[in-house]
Amino acid sequence: MPELPRRLVTLYPVVVVGTLAWFAGFLVLGAVRLFGTGGPASVWMWTCLSGGVLGLIGMGIMSWQRYARSHGSRSAQTGL
Repeated sequence: MPELPRRLVTLYPVVVVGTLAWFAGFLVLGAVRLFGTGGPASVWMWTCLSGGVLGLIGMGIMSWQRYARSHGSRSAQTGL
């Protein structure tokens, strides 16, 4: 089976855009909560913050795997 093109396998840009979207949602909902009523915006605001933090953790793990692969670690994932 042929390998997929590099542009279809590169996940880093997708994770960056998703993480930025979570943080943008946090800022928008924070503004809604600041200038409006608290209500359900509060729960969604903290959900967006946790999504952004998890995205940052994911980027760290992806960088760690890339470093391990480039330095020849036997436990590094390949083909990602």
